[in-house]
Amino acid sequence: EVQLVESGGGSVKAGGSLTLSCVVSGIAFDKVVMGWFRQAPGKEREAVSYRSGRDDSVYYARSVKGRFAITSDIARNTIYLQMNNLKPDDTAVYYCAADGTFLTAQAMAVSPTGTYDHWGQGIQVTVAS
Repeated sequence: EVQLVESGGGSVKAGGSLTLSCVVSGIAFDKVVMGWFRQAPGKEREAVSYRSGRDDSVYYARSVKGRFAITSDIARNTIYLQMNNLKPDDTAVYYCAADGTFLTAQAMAVSPTGTYDHWGQGIQVTVAS
């Protein structure tokens, strides 16, 4: 059984930092693309960042490039999203996701999130101005 469990969300002031973690079970990291998408209140889901275990490619949304960093620790079966210089527009529920269909991070980012193989329950991130 595949499980993705997020942690590390919370509330911060603008300019602050948070690190999201996603512990993954039942998936081989080198067989999937994994990462994060988010959904803000009243808005559509948005791909945030993905990393491919198949070709090592990485994707960042333009809105987070230079502020967020995605990393993985295979020994801990965990992927991380380091979020720096947070802005109120980053407020959203963040979801960890994985999919074995795609080769590249970009390919997963342009595909509808509702079609992904697996995603977690989501975790709230709130950034106050």
